[in-house]
Amino acid sequence: MQLFDTHAHIGLINEDPIEQLIIVQEAKQEDIIGIVSISNNLRDFFQIYENLKTESHVFHAIGVSPSEVAHPGGDWETKISEGATLKRIVAIGEIGLDYYRKFGDRDSQIELFIHQLELAARLDLPVIIHNREAGEDVFNILREKLPPKGGILHCYSEDYEYAKRALELNLFISFAGNVTYRNAKNLHETAKNLPPDRILIETESPFMVPALYRGKRNKPSYLVETAKFIAELRGVALEEMADQLTDNSLKFFNIDLKSV
Repeated sequence: MQLFDTHAHIGLINEDPIEQLIIVQEAKQEDIIGIVSISNNLRDFFQIYENLKTESHVFHAIGVSPSEVAHPGGDWETKISEGATLKRIVAIGEIGLDYYRKFGDRDSQIELFIHQLELAARLDLPVIIHNREAGEDVFNILREKLPPKGGILHCYSEDYEYAKRALELNLFISFAGNVTYRNAKNLHETAKNLPPDRILIETESPFMVPALYRGKRNKPSYLVETAKFIAELRGVALEEMADQLTDNSLKFFNIDLKSV
């Protein structure tokens, strides 16, 4: 059985380069055949990319998250465009809106989000979307600006009605470890009822650790607990669920493991 982690902040699990290598190699030993490494800012992206560039099962997204809206970095569009030419870059992200933390002002967040969606379209890459308490603005912007390669609503937090609207666009929905929490009823309903070919899973490491590991820092090797929970919700065998999730991931990111 193999799984694919569509979203992990390797640099936030551990800042030490050696420990980062150990984390991703440990995941590979646990049959995590792919990890998409996420960085919130471009400085961290280039550092982590350099450290993990020999790990062929680690893929990367490049972008500026809403947390960095006040300081995205000089000439950030050029840096993203140049970074996107590196090997195993599979998406622009994570990008989006976060009204919970109130990073900068809303207009600045929206402007940064839209510019990166337009950049993703020019680079012919999909996007990984951050949405925290900004669901309607995120949806309305994506309805107009979602690039042709589509996107992922990562660490999904909305309800099933929102998911049904999202499915009208070229969007996939990714669940993190919080779907395993007993009180996450909206997530349970959504994960149970989504079309099987639009579901992804992630760790969102080091956050959103599955219930079994509460109190620990999340890491890619814990991904199987999320897959188990979703398989049980949907009433299918774990192996069948794992195959579907992995196939969805590879298709979405246009990854051919034989060529990496």
